[in-house]
Amino acid sequence: MFSANTFKSHYFRVGRAVSCLTAVLVTAMAAGAQYPGQVAQKAPVLRAVGVLEWVGDEGKPKKARLIPITIFDGDQLQDGSIYLARPQPLGLSAEVEYELKRTGKNIGLFDIQNAGQEQGFWMGYGTWKPMPAPKATASKPIALFDEDYSDRPVLHRKHHADDAAQPGAKKDSKDTDEPTLHRKDAGSGPAADDDPDRPTLRRPKTTAADDDPDRPKLKKDKKKAEDVGHVEDLPGATDPDRPKLKRGKSEGVGGEVSPSLMGMPVEMQQAVAVSDGRDTPEHPWIFHWANHDDELAMKAKLEDEARTALGLGAVAAQAPAPAKTTAKSKTARAKTHLTLPPEPAALADEQFHVFELAYGAGATLVLSAHTDAPEPEQKFVTLVAQPDFYGNLSVLLKQVTDSRHLDDTPRLRLVDAVDAEASNRGDLLFEARGATERHFVLYRIYRGRAEAVFTSAPISFVVAAK
Repeated sequence: MFSANTFKSHYFRVGRAVSCLTAVLVTAMAAGAQYPGQVAQKAPVLRAVGVLEWVGDEGKPKKARLIPITIFDGDQLQDGSIYLARPQPLGLSAEVEYELKRTGKNIGLFDIQNAGQEQGFWMGYGTWKPMPAPKATASKPIALFDEDYSDRPVLHRKHHADDAAQPGAKKDSKDTDEPTLHRKDAGSGPAADDDPDRPTLRRPKTTAADDDPDRPKLKKDKKKAEDVGHVEDLPGATDPDRPKLKRGKSEGVGGEVSPSLMGMPVEMQQAVAVSDGRDTPEHPWIFHWANHDDELAMKAKLEDEARTALGLGAVAAQAPAPAKTTAKSKTARAKTHLTLPPEPAALADEQFHVFELAYGAGATLVLSAHTDAPEPEQKFVTLVAQPDFYGNLSVLLKQVTDSRHLDDTPRLRLVDAVDAEASNRGDLLFEARGATERHFVLYRIYRGRAEAVFTSAPISFVVAAK
């Protein structure tokens, strides 16, 4: 029998053994967690969204600039104007290529060649290129019942030299297109590389920009990515590979650069620009109506909502000038007198768009306009709505402001629909323009709601003197 002291001593030894084993296991797990060789970090595939602004003809602008808006890092939307800035943001690095889109369809490419600051905000400058023509692939016709193109495997007996004289003998395999297997000779060595159809593996070329394995990359121009970068030492810069940024035309480095666009010209045009490390197919956002009359009816209802928001009433129709009347004409006009309905008030600078923001989704209507009045007295409205099953409009977003309160409530101007997260779902990108500042807002339309999912940093601009 164990005494009380013996049992206590035995229990104490077992407890110490368990405690020591637990400590060893915890230490081993901590050491394994701290071992850097077991942590595999992979740079995320980024997707950048910007807005290209230009004056001149589409495809051949006189002046152009690209404004970085967002960068999706695989988890959330980041501010493209400051993301990994060294000193320019990653989205404006040299040779980054953007696809220019209108309602989801590609209209051209824009290659960043240099960057600079305008009113303290980074802008990208480069060249507009047309979309490459699709490569024509010659398809070889396939005979459905031809033995040569059948999927059924066929075994062939090895032919000897004396088999050629036999009637019905087939030609040598060298004269046919049939694949053959050859046994490698023991002393052949590198002679096996004489087969031109043998696949080979090649190591990809590395450049100075690939030295940082953790730095994510955007889509690069394939032709310019092979060029050797020209860099110069900058005063106070510790990185010897840091490129020198120049404004305007480059001096023989990277090709011709369009002159920078300054200010806010009246004739300025805008387009969505997307750069993705992956090749993604086009996704048009145009909604196709089953009946054109339905589109006209929905547009008329949305215009009535805009007039109500702007406080516009109907304009009475002007009656024609009275002509000389006689007794008979007075009697006839009294019998056929009709009251003309009042005409709706005019909407100035009306912009109307209809989008299908997801596959199989309904119509999303966007309308913006302002009153036909002198500029200091103008009122602005922007509406986003969706029709229901009964043909009624449900307004999801309404923004009303006037010229005197643009700093407090800026005017919303639609840029386009864009897939900012590569999720095959479109968001509405608006420019919120005030009197001296502007910013960009990304609205997501989901389950009958319009939610602002991203707002960019404010951009100051100079108002041209009139």
